[in-house]
Amino acid sequence: MSLSLESVDSVVNGNLHLSQINLSLQPGSFNVLLGRTLAGKTSLMRMMAGLDRPTSGRVLMDGADVTGIPVQKRNISMVYQQFINYPNLTVRENIASPLRLAKTNAAEVEKRVLETADMLQITPFLDSYPLALSGGQQQRTAMARALVKDASVILFDEPLVNLDYKLREELRSELRELFKIRNAIAVYATTEPNEALALGGTTTLLHEGKIIQTGPSAQVYREPANVIAADLFSEPPINLISGQVKDNEVIFGESVHFPLNQDLRNLTNGGYQFGVRPSHIGLVPHNDDDLELSMKVELAEISGSETFLHLTSPQFNLVVQLSGVHAYHTDAAIKVYLPIHKLFVFNLDGDMVQSPFALVNA
Repeated sequence: MSLSLESVDSVVNGNLHLSQINLSLQPGSFNVLLGRTLAGKTSLMRMMAGLDRPTSGRVLMDGADVTGIPVQKRNISMVYQQFINYPNLTVRENIASPLRLAKTNAAEVEKRVLETADMLQITPFLDSYPLALSGGQQQRTAMARALVKDASVILFDEPLVNLDYKLREELRSELRELFKIRNAIAVYATTEPNEALALGGTTTLLHEGKIIQTGPSAQVYREPANVIAADLFSEPPINLISGQVKDNEVIFGESVHFPLNQDLRNLTNGGYQFGVRPSHIGLVPHNDDDLELSMKVELAEISGSETFLHLTSPQFNLVVQLSGVHAYHTDAAIKVYLPIHKLFVFNLDGDMVQSPFALVNA
């Protein structure tokens, strides 16, 4: 069953939550909604589910207009970030509950409960109560309840955000496998670019209630349509440097300049915004075209097994993402190396002019 939204707007108490949403999802597809908090991801999923009705526009399932049809009459399941289970029911009874509501016969209920529990590796806990389970097991139970009724559309609203890193990795991998063997539409909302890349499929970038870009996840990451798309699909956000192209050179500020290399040769004279992802900048040169920059440390932010260096110079600021723990004092002098061959180029309006990865894949 296909799912389409046509020119959908949502205005709540005078506030625009969604604007001109046009999206078409096909059976068997895995679709990621990527955007920051309050970007409109949950609002969009509620429209898909039938929990809310758009102010204008239509929602279609298999070409039929279901805009006014409530959630109870749509074959849709939804998994939330909270562990929403019935505490007074066992895991078995939790999973079976949507089938019992649909008056499915007892033998079929038991068969599908066992199949789904096995798929999500919670069979040993079928006779336990949710509060006796770990967080990961509770979320698997909630997911099993959504999957058991064989819905045409399954919506995941940041379902793994409250789990620890290891459990998130496990469940992400399982989700990808689950939907390889199903013909349902999966929609997965997240604020994390790395999660969108890990899940694959198609990614739709949402920003302030509008769709910025849609396409295969890897392609959207490599070829963002504009500065907003590049920023949304980068964690930490992409570094942007204002620059000029003049007489076959790129000039940052007054003192940083370098010749146009083979990748940038088609740029005409004028002003641009140059983008580089924090993970692409290093402490040592790796390529002949790496640009050496003298900067000062503003902050060394250690996060788990990574360090984010916030650097400053008279011309511009940068954030560098490093593997491992690196301790630097504030105002320490440092040299970093920016790979020219990995520069994104945007015009002054923020639209993509050139992606280094598009050149690689051409």
